[in-house]
Amino acid sequence: MGRAFTIVFLGFFVVFFIIPIIWLLLAPAKTAQQLYFENPLSVGTLETFVANWNQLIGFQDGLFFQWMGNSVLYSGAALVITLVVSIPAGYALAVSSFRLRRPLLITTLIVMLIPGTALVLPIFLELSAFKLIGSPLAVILPSAFFPFGVYLTYIYFSTNMSKDLLDAARIDGAGELLVFARIALPLATPVVALVGFFSVVGTWNNYFLPFLVVPGRMSTVQVGLAQMLSNVKQLNPTSAGSIAIELPVMFVAILLSILPVLLIFLFSQRFLITGLTAGGSKE
Repeated sequence: MGRAFTIVFLGFFVVFFIIPIIWLLLAPAKTAQQLYFENPLSVGTLETFVANWNQLIGFQDGLFFQWMGNSVLYSGAALVITLVVSIPAGYALAVSSFRLRRPLLITTLIVMLIPGTALVLPIFLELSAFKLIGSPLAVILPSAFFPFGVYLTYIYFSTNMSKDLLDAARIDGAGELLVFARIALPLATPVVALVGFFSVVGTWNNYFLPFLVVPGRMSTVQVGLAQMLSNVKQLNPTSAGSIAIELPVMFVAILLSILPVLLIFLFSQRFLITGLTAGGSKE
């Protein structure tokens, strides 16, 4: 009886979450009328999908794809800075002993726990003081500030890096930079992938800060989706803008905005799983 109840209970939640995903995948190949009046799980046609795709391409002279390109630029640049800063910082906190080590670690933990929205206003004022509002750096630099990545790296090196191996390299005459580059970094591929993945996802999905600091054609895809949503006449019949967008076209845009992160996850999941389980046990 208990086993049957468990199966029914889990089956309900699987159906509850899977059906909306299936509906979203099928929606771009339908017309707006089909979405409203036909079976929600009915299959559309390739011709309708191509028509919706062409409408998305024509939206304000390819503005959506410029937003996608902006998000790629911001996420990629923030990723490079994050890895260059977070990985060495976490390594230093894990294997070195220096005067301000403990205060720095505590500060990292405190900043990591502060909600991102709470920092938007001071970050905006700081960017405004440096006259960076409206430039790519207004998104890249705050996104590259990633204390969670420092903490993840610290945990990884603290629990998975043999100090005897590092000491052996030092005895052989290697300096700290060489030990990090030749010994520690090659063994830290899982945590590098994990920090990189969280950095890209965080920057790609960030809405509030880009909404404030990079308007118009400099916006990210998440801000662009919100602007497009306001032009969907089925959802905003009285407030839709002068350029109306059909609901299926909106779903094409949503799926495209999800695709890059999904591909990154699929190609790096082996490293991500290893990185997530790092620190679970200590030999």
